Amino acid sequence: MTGRDTIAAIATPPGIGGIGVIRVSGPASAGIARRVFRPFHPPVSFLSHHLYHGEIVASEKGAVLDDVLVTFMRGPHTFTGEDTFEISCHGGPLILRTVLAEVVRAGARPAEGGEFTKRAFLNGRLDLSQAEAIVDLITAKTPEGLSSAIDRLK
Repeated sequence: MTGRDTIAAIATPPGIGGIGVIRVSGPASAGIARRVFRPFHPPVSFLSHHLYHGEIVASEKGAVLDDVLVTFMRGPHTFTGEDTFEISCHGGPLILRTVLAEVVRAGARPAEGGEFTKRAFLNGRLDLSQAEAIVDLITAKTPEGLSSAIDRLK
């Protein structure tokens, strides 16, 4: 699917943690990444499925928001089938919300719950059984439920 907007969301559970992840997916991903991410060692071009160390900067003042790792992934070889990047930043709720707000300011919109999986399904990256298995995997409460969900993802 093409012509859609670019979405972003915090991908890690709420709460305080050492690391939090923000996922961005859609046609404007690369441009948004260039606006918010300043790598310490800028490459000529960002390679797919490579990790880069740098800073997230505020577009208005250029202030550094956090020291981060960013992974770029070009579609269709991504979960959603779209160009994607993930920001691994410090895991406090305030920094995650601040970095997400900067990504939204740069052109993404906040994703709805389950929207990344929906895009993966619509782009042919998952069938319906696999999409349902992801929900079961995330909500599994027993080792047997976890094992069953993993088996259905294959």
